[in-house]
Amino acid sequence: MSPRRARLGISLFFFTNGFAMANLLPRYPEIKAAFELSNTQFGVLVAMFPFGAIFASALPAPLIRRFGARRTALGSTAILAAAFSLIGFAPHPLLVAAAMFAAGFADAVTDAAQNVHGLRVEDYNGKSIINSLHALWSLGAASGGVVATWAASQGVPLPVHLIAATLVNLGIALFAMRLVRLPEQFNRPEPDADAPTSTRLTGAMWLAIIPLALLAIVGVLPEEVAMNWAALYLVQVVGTPLGLAGVGFVVMLAAQTVGRFLGDPLSDRFGVVPVMRVGGLLILVGGVLVIAFPVAPVVLIGFAMAGYGCATVVPAAYAAAGRLPGLPEGAGVTIASWLLRIGFLGASPLIGFVSDLTSLRVALAILALGGLAVLVLSGKAAPARTDAA
Repeated sequence: MSPRRARLGISLFFFTNGFAMANLLPRYPEIKAAFELSNTQFGVLVAMFPFGAIFASALPAPLIRRFGARRTALGSTAILAAAFSLIGFAPHPLLVAAAMFAAGFADAVTDAAQNVHGLRVEDYNGKSIINSLHALWSLGAASGGVVATWAASQGVPLPVHLIAATLVNLGIALFAMRLVRLPEQFNRPEPDADAPTSTRLTGAMWLAIIPLALLAIVGVLPEEVAMNWAALYLVQVVGTPLGLAGVGFVVMLAAQTVGRFLGDPLSDRFGVVPVMRVGGLLILVGGVLVIAFPVAPVVLIGFAMAGYGCATVVPAAYAAAGRLPGLPEGAGVTIASWLLRIGFLGASPLIGFVSDLTSLRVALAILALGGLAVLVLSGKAAPARTDAA
């Protein structure tokens, strides 16, 4: 056991989570066209993913306490990958929706478990690594997007592509499981006799965690747009060939990856809040470029700016929630993740509904609005003061 080995292991867990999801996203236009879905119907279909996550709201914290964060992450990763692979064989959109629901359910558990274990590994390393862990999620997502875009451009059948991606993903997760073990004092925090054993929150706790969840929601909007709408926007509005529909997603996630690798040293030097405020401004400007100038080079620059800008938002919100005092292990991250997914649940149907009423170009104004909200809420992620008054 060593800090470097544990960091590599948890980084690979984050990588597999992004890789599993991204292998489906660039092929959304094919799925939408195959079932002849409207934008609203498509928005409801992809919203089954966060809908499934909401049903898992109470599950991650007790699973983590019962089985440990790393075992919980491995089991839910396997379920997530398998659910995505089944989508390639679904003959009806309702079955696609059911698989999306199951994937979202598993992803909620994975998300909480890997973040809880990631904070333990951060403590073991004795320095900030949370942004770099989320960078590995982004790198996994960008890698999956590249693989999926190549598969679509080469006409690889969707079932073959998704099964192959699942096997690769599970192999990486099993290898990560071997690396991520921690010494006992880091594997389970010291018990606190005064800490609660249930996840029931007081009013004061809700007042502390809701702003962090709102920050995470607006910070994840660029990912929502990249995952579910960038490919359609490039095809329907910009006129990009179908085989290259995944380029917007890859560009945004690649920029997010860079932002997350730089996020830890920049946050250590300048502070979490100033870095996040710059990010909010970049999301705002990037969103304006995407909707104001629907030509491929400018749209891709806008997606890249938004991706870089959102890089530190969710990691900082999760880290702040995970260290809120008075909550049992895993509860802060679990609740913040659950609230985030409620916001995620409404985003895609809203974008689809607005786009059917107006246009997809108008609906993606939500990207710029999200950047403005990050600017307003960024102060909520400030680390608690520990110096004496």
